Amino acid sequence: MAIKIGILGAGKVGIAVAALLDITPFVHSVVLADLQLVDHLDSLRKVRFCKLDVLSEPDLANLVSECDAVLSATPYYLNKTIAQACARSERSYFDLTEDVDTANFVRGLAAESRSTFMPQCGLAPGAINIIASGLAQSFKIARSVEMRVGALPLSASNQMKYYLSWSTAGLINEYCHCGEALYQGRRMPTLPLDGVEHLTIDGVEYEAFNTSGGVATMCETFEGQVNELNYKTLRYPGHRDLMKFLLNDLNLSQKQDLLTQIFDQEVPLTLSDVVVVYVNSVGNEEGGLIQRSFVKKIYAGTVGGRLLSALQLSTAAGAAAVLELFARGLLPAGFVKQESIVLDQFFDTQWGGRVYREAETVAPRISLRA
Repeated sequence: MAIKIGILGAGKVGIAVAALLDITPFVHSVVLADLQLVDHLDSLRKVRFCKLDVLSEPDLANLVSECDAVLSATPYYLNKTIAQACARSERSYFDLTEDVDTANFVRGLAAESRSTFMPQCGLAPGAINIIASGLAQSFKIARSVEMRVGALPLSASNQMKYYLSWSTAGLINEYCHCGEALYQGRRMPTLPLDGVEHLTIDGVEYEAFNTSGGVATMCETFEGQVNELNYKTLRYPGHRDLMKFLLNDLNLSQKQDLLTQIFDQEVPLTLSDVVVVYVNSVGNEEGGLIQRSFVKKIYAGTVGGRLLSALQLSTAAGAAAVLELFARGLLPAGFVKQESIVLDQFFDTQWGGRVYREAETVAPRISLRA
C-alpha cells in the first residue's frame, strides 16, 4: 500500500528523509512542512512543500489529518505538540528525538491510541538499537551489549576536533542530561560526559563517553536479561574535556540556549563527515562464550542528484526503514520500541539495507583502553 507521509521540519534531516522517500515505492506522496520556505525541491517528484507554523493548532491539525503517518524532524522541544495533534487525529507518529522526556510523553499518548507511535527513530537512538537488539537476541543468553556511535568530520583543525553535522540543540541536550545503562542486570543512571574510554577502530583513535538518549528503551526491555548494556558517543580525543569545561566549569549546561547560539555562530557546519557505528555483544551458546560485532563506516552519498552528508543519510535511512515497515503493516498500534524491530526485516527494507547492511564493513582491528 502506498501511503502519504507528512514530514514536519525541513532542516538537514527532514529534507534528507524526503529525498529518500521520494524514490521508494511504498510512498504515494510527501508533504514537507516548515515555517521557513525551502528552495530546490523541484527534483523531488513526490514531495510538495507547505509553509506551516507548528504552534498554529488549526494549521497543524489540517496537515496531520491529510497524512497516514507524520514524521517530526523538528527540534525535540516541538515534538510533544506534534504528537498531540497526531493523537487527536488518530494518525501514526514517528520522530527523531534523543530527548528522554519527550519519548516518555509520546509513550503516554500511545497508551490509548489505535495508531502507531514510534519515537526515537533515526541513527542513535534508532538504527543502533535495532542492530544491537538483533545481536543480543542472536545468543541463547546475552551477557553484554556495547553501543558506540559517532557522527564526525572527516577532518577537523579546531581545538574541539569537531564540526556540526546535525541539530545543535539536540547535540547539547544529549551532553547535558543523564543517560541509562544496565549494570549487573539492573538499570542505573549514567552521568553525561562520564565513563570515558579510548578506542582504536580501523586505525583511527576515538574517545567514547556517556550521553543521554542513545540507549532509548533498551535498558527497560533487557533488564534482568543482559548483564551489561550501555551506549556512548564517539568523538576524536580531546573533545570531551573541552565540552566538560564549557558545560560544567563555565556552567553553560544551565544556559543551553546561549551555548546553542554560540555553537551555531562559531562552529562550522560540514558535509564532509563520517558516521561510525560500533556494536559489540558477548553471549552464551551451546559452544560456549561467543562474541559478535557490527562495525560500519557510513559516508556522504548522492540520492536523486542531491548530496547528503553521512549524518543526513544514516539518520534518514533509519527513519525511512521504519516507515517502510509501517507501510507494509509490520508495526503494531500503540507505542513501538526500536528494539522490537526484527533486524532481518530492517535490513530487508530499501534504505535499511542500502545504508546499513551494504555500508563499508570495517576490518576487525579494534582495541579498547580505559
